[in-house]
Amino acid sequence: MVEGLRPGARGRARAAVGRALAQVTGRTLGPYQSAVVRIGFAATWLFFLLREFPHRHELYGPEGPWSWGMAERLIASNRAFTVLMWSDATWWFELVYGVSILASVLLMLGWRTRATSVGFMIGVLSLQNRSVFMGDGGDNVVHLMAMYLVLTRCARVWSLDARRARLRGSASAGAAGPVLWSALGLLFAYGAVTGRFGAGWLAAFAALWVALGLWWLVDRFEPEGEGRAALDVLANLLHNAGMLVIMAEVCLIYATAGWYKIQGSRWQDGTALYYPLGLDYFTPWPGLSGLLAGSGTMVMLLTYGTVAVQVAFPFTLFNRRIKNVLLAVMMLEHAGIAVLLGLPFFSLAMIAADAVFLPTVFLVWLGARAARPHRRRGPAAEEPSPQPPLDAPSPTPARVAP
Repeated sequence: MVEGLRPGARGRARAAVGRALAQVTGRTLGPYQSAVVRIGFAATWLFFLLREFPHRHELYGPEGPWSWGMAERLIASNRAFTVLMWSDATWWFELVYGVSILASVLLMLGWRTRATSVGFMIGVLSLQNRSVFMGDGGDNVVHLMAMYLVLTRCARVWSLDARRARLRGSASAGAAGPVLWSALGLLFAYGAVTGRFGAGWLAAFAALWVALGLWWLVDRFEPEGEGRAALDVLANLLHNAGMLVIMAEVCLIYATAGWYKIQGSRWQDGTALYYPLGLDYFTPWPGLSGLLAGSGTMVMLLTYGTVAVQVAFPFTLFNRRIKNVLLAVMMLEHAGIAVLLGLPFFSLAMIAADAVFLPTVFLVWLGARAARPHRRRGPAAEEPSPQPPLDAPSPTPARVAP
């Protein structure tokens, strides 16, 4: 297509392509957005695991209504991944549940994120695929984002890895390290030898294990060489592709939800919100729900407004002002769902997903406000230079940390 243009236009097109490639390969786009997504989903899953800790055996363990045999037959047919089906022993379930909590804490703090993101994904997939009927919709979002986060360099800012990189001058303080790498290798080796992994999962985990080891070796013995530069390019490509997939996923969630609502008669006549407000299961605050349900005008406005915002949002991404307004409205909507309908974890998951579209200027301001008390108590830590949002031009590419 470039060859078919006139010489002047051809040169401009090649320059534009070159700039785009430099952006995609030379920069970690959206570092603040990826950090918020990391913190949001790790915190959401952590709070859920802690909230359901007294009921963990009924939800995902040996005492649940979804028995071991039923789960085994389902997984044999759909080939879903879960390490909980490796043994029906109680100690194994407790170990997996405990490791899931630990991985969530470490990922939220941003410690050794290259390894802890893999552990987080294993914990999420293992528990959710063990009992597929547990959840309120937010579990599906966490399920997907846990896999996407493995691809991203989500600890560039607001993480222990970033802090260690500044203190030590290391370019990749978040590398897995030999201990974590060996632990993951033992897990993958056991799954491969015993046939617990399907072919696809075996290839995926083997690639992850090799990549984690290679990154640590190159960073340890050739931190400034060509090998490290090549790994940086590949890591940037994966990160930027992962962020693009996360953004596309959020748009698909809202687009499909909005267009399916349009087809429903209750959404068309503006009464859809009225009915869940009358169900005991969705009324943690009966007085507040009754007050809202008693206003037909408010019910109609909220019903139509929900559909309009969900359908319109994917089309507003190229207009920042309108996008930011709708983004704030959607976050407030999910906060209202958490309070009115008693679905806090679903709302937290959706707010964390929405955060991928938050403007960088706002996130930098938020980070500065959060760090202000710490700076008053001790010496100021060097803050990474703000980076523009995903859809804005940015300066010359620079070496970045994972």
